[in-house]
Amino acid sequence: MERVVQFTGPRQVEVAEYERAPLPPGHLRVRTRYSGISAGTELTAYRGTNPYLTRTWDAEARIFRDDTAGIEYPVAGWGYSEVGVVSEVSAELVGTTGVPVPGDTVWGIWGHRSEGIVPAERMIGHTLPAGLDPLAGVFARVGAIAYNAVLACDLHVGEDVAVFGQGVIGLLTTRLAQLNGARVTAVDALDERLATARAYGAAATLNARTDSVAELLRETTGGRGADAAIEISGTYPALHEALRSVAVGGRVVAAGFYQGEGVGLRLGDEFHHNRVQLVCSQIGGVPPQLSSRWSVERLQQTFLALAAEGHIDVAPLLTHVMAASEAADAYTLLDEQPADALQTVLEF
Repeated sequence: MERVVQFTGPRQVEVAEYERAPLPPGHLRVRTRYSGISAGTELTAYRGTNPYLTRTWDAEARIFRDDTAGIEYPVAGWGYSEVGVVSEVSAELVGTTGVPVPGDTVWGIWGHRSEGIVPAERMIGHTLPAGLDPLAGVFARVGAIAYNAVLACDLHVGEDVAVFGQGVIGLLTTRLAQLNGARVTAVDALDERLATARAYGAAATLNARTDSVAELLRETTGGRGADAAIEISGTYPALHEALRSVAVGGRVVAAGFYQGEGVGLRLGDEFHHNRVQLVCSQIGGVPPQLSSRWSVERLQQTFLALAAEGHIDVAPLLTHVMAASEAADAYTLLDEQPADALQTVLEF
């Protein structure tokens, strides 16, 4: 039997069992070891706020349609940060160059399930780098999201950048921006996360609840404001403060997954008067100007290489490794006690 974590309704989680499916041609069967929970995107489905629950994404027209829901409960196998061991390869693939073989530890996307059946072409280049802890493999996708935001920011050595939100992806963004030569100011409402941000390379930290962020950023930059800001918390007040914080003509990268209407966002204020550039970063693609050289696949592979080479230490971000049977408790923790958890991982 295959075990699958699924949402049966808002804030309702169960681990269901399904019959194992036969392996179709062109596919690998992967036995899951670890599956990382995204405290952003996944919680929107857990809480019932994800737009796909009320609208349908028309991939051809590139707009949402209001006539029907794109997904409905139960939502099974949500998740995009898996690591496992190849247990079976379809017969016609045996000996094919680049295709992982049984026993290889691989990373990819097949959801919170005890095993995944994955097209072979999606797993080429997905063998975990030598010497890297398998747990680090769950950071491939979230690391790519952070990397994509930094590329979209177009940072240069010596520039000032503010990173709003210091959850897992925000902390990785802070580290990557610092590796790019920027002076990073990390912003969050939790002091515990700001302390971690300093360890990840932030030159300064500001508490969004107690500090006048935009004013202080202008003071520390000679009145100019930050050259750029990356907003990755997915909250509209934080996006508004990011727009307030940058210099005239500065750039703000909106990399969070924003829910509902934009309460707290006033585009007639600093955004308008300072002619701020507002750019979206989303892991469905890379910045258009880099698309001839970069891809989402390259983002993921490069991030794991940086981790394997010791440039990024993901171990401090792993706060909870819980048995898959405890999935309901894991989501409750992330939903109700965000200060107590960073990266939570389900172990199969």
